[in-house]
Amino acid sequence: MFERQARLCKAFAHPARLQILDLLGSGEHGVSELQKTLGISKTRISQHLTILKSAGVLSTRRNGKQVLCSLAIPEVKQACQMIRKVLEAHIAESHRLIE
Repeated sequence: MFERQARLCKAFAHPARLQILDLLGSGEHGVSELQKTLGISKTRISQHLTILKSAGVLSTRRNGKQVLCSLAIPEVKQACQMIRKVLEAHIAESHRLIE
């Protein structure tokens, strides 16, 4: 279980992949839309999506020529929100210690 958890955390361990997960938390998006929003190349978006798909958190489907992405596991949205809350608490604590 811990090995699978580490693999999942590794898939999350890139700002672009976290941004992709955040965008997909609001619903399905096309690959080209994700690429444009993140401002990265087709090669890079493909690499990030492959990592997320391999981790089992991303689903894709074709709609004609367009490839659409969505969260394979809805709980990923809550997991990302929880990580952000931990980070916010950490930042707040750091500010408190500085003052």
